[in-house]
Amino acid sequence: MDKMDITDLVMRGGVFDNITGRTPDEIYKNLTSVMSLPEGVTAEQVCKALCDREAVLSTAVGNGYALPHARAPLMKSENDQRICVVYLNEPLEMKAPDDKPVTTMFVLLTQNSQVHLKILASLANLFRCEEFKKAIDDKVDVYTLCNIIHEIEKKEDN
Repeated sequence: MDKMDITDLVMRGGVFDNITGRTPDEIYKNLTSVMSLPEGVTAEQVCKALCDREAVLSTAVGNGYALPHARAPLMKSENDQRICVVYLNEPLEMKAPDDKPVTTMFVLLTQNSQVHLKILASLANLFRCEEFKKAIDDKVDVYTLCNIIHEIEKKEDN
């Protein structure tokens, strides 16, 4: 699998609007309490893994985005992997390279580091696309976002 199907991963993970918190740890706690997880993976495990990773180095990447993830894979199978798109209730200072506060998180929950890197590459392509950035700024729902991603990927494949 050379290219990740980001739409499948986002559909599995979901889009969460107005997640509150004044710190990344509060955001992760509030998010994991409402997100769907596969059997054998608990909200507490995911929250701890995200908080532990954030303590090492900020996952903010700039332009108002952060890419929280665990240091070690949490998902047991390919079908458990997901991306949760999280629109924050309030912008959050996370020491981004461009000093912009984070408004949207893309929480990556993967099975292994190879998949993780492929997802990062796919997201990097999307982050350069104006249509994607506008959708994120508009805080679109999961179906609209997945349709936009699908259309962008279709254009890239042609």
